[in-house]
Amino acid sequence: MQTVRNKLFAGLLLALSAPAMAASPGTAAPAFALEGRAGPVSLAAYQGKYVYLDFWASWCAPCKRSFPWMGELQKRYGEAGLQVVAVNVDTSRADAERFLAQTPAGFVVAWDPSGATAKQYAIKGMPSSVLIDPKGQVVHVHSGYNDDSARKIEQQIKAALKGEK
Repeated sequence: MQTVRNKLFAGLLLALSAPAMAASPGTAAPAFALEGRAGPVSLAAYQGKYVYLDFWASWCAPCKRSFPWMGELQKRYGEAGLQVVAVNVDTSRADAERFLAQTPAGFVVAWDPSGATAKQYAIKGMPSSVLIDPKGQVVHVHSGYNDDSARKIEQQIKAALKGEK
C-alpha cells in the first residue's frame, strides 16, 4: 500500500511540475492561505518574520527525521524572528495525523491536500523547504534532508537573522 501511495504521489508531483509561479531566490514567495492544525495559516500572517516553509508527506522517511530538527529550529530562533511552517501534501489528512501522533511538531502545521501550494512553489520532492525573508522574498530553496543539509540550512538561517542573507 505504501509503495502504491508513493508512486501516486510521485505522479502527482510530476503533474504539478509546471507551476505558474516558482520560488527561487530573489523572487517574491507565492502567497498562500491554508487550513492549519490550530486555525488558518497564511504567509501574510508572518510578514515581518523569516519563514522556514517546509513541504512534507507522511510517507517521507527524511521528513520524519527532519521534524525534531525543525522543532529545535523553532525553539532556538523563534524569538529572533523565525517561524517554521510545515505544509503537508497528503491527500488523506488521517495519514498526516498518524505521522504527527508519532512525530510531534513543535511548529505550525498546515494542510495542502490538493497540492496547490506545492505547485506554486514548484515542489518536486519531499521534503523541500524555502526560507522567506520578512518582506516575503525567497532567500534560499532546499530539497531533501540529511545532517549535512541541516547544518547548511541552519547556517543560512543564522546568517539571515543577522541580516547577512
